[in-house]
Amino acid sequence: MLIRLLPRGPLDLLRQILLFCGAYWLYRLVRGQVYGDRAAAFAHAHDVLSLEKTLHVFVEPSVQAWAAGTEWLDDAASWMYLNTHFVVTTVTLAFIYLCRNEHFYWVRNMFMVAMGLALVGYVIYPCAPPRLLPEAGFVDTVSAFTGVSGDSSVNALFNPYAAVPSMHVGFALMLSIPMLRMTRRVWARVLWAGYAPLVTFVVVATANHWVFDAVTGALVAVVSAVAAQILLARARPHAWAWEPVAAPARAG
Repeated sequence: MLIRLLPRGPLDLLRQILLFCGAYWLYRLVRGQVYGDRAAAFAHAHDVLSLEKTLHVFVEPSVQAWAAGTEWLDDAASWMYLNTHFVVTTVTLAFIYLCRNEHFYWVRNMFMVAMGLALVGYVIYPCAPPRLLPEAGFVDTVSAFTGVSGDSSVNALFNPYAAVPSMHVGFALMLSIPMLRMTRRVWARVLWAGYAPLVTFVVVATANHWVFDAVTGALVAVVSAVAAQILLARARPHAWAWEPVAAPARAG
């Protein structure tokens, strides 16, 4: 019965699981290893702060103060930051694979490109998140949940200086746009339309990302979608296009 529910059989499912798991853990491992220079990370953070002030978009302290004014919202944002990113991403990708399989490979390719671009960003531009700059008025609201504070949590699979781009925001967009294209139910469209803005609020309110990080995360999502559509889909339109075309019949 389970095999019948699989759109392309167990071997294809296993292939996709191995591909995603391998890419994701490589992404996390490399991100953790290329933590770069601590001094450069803080210098870049101050550069981002100055840029946002110049552009009059330095709203992070106000957003965090507003969330802290309502304790439940502050706690909810911290909980969401820790728990929803991986769960929502995994569950949604599983849904697309099982129930909208014709679109899955386009979405998969977009994620692969995005993770590669993100790693490039982490290597060339390590940046400390706002929560590591208490002198600028930020509070690490997630530390109570993680049991760590400051930048002491650098390890093989986690790097606090891997902030640019924000792939919380990037992944949220890369899920929301395809789901909006696929679903017709009004309530589902409302939820998905609000998902990326909610994630953006969460990463800013918890001081885990600058607005700059969110913008670059959104830019990575856009570039990855263009790459999936123009480069990869054209290379294999019968397998990787958003709407796959029939493979040409072989002569004889």
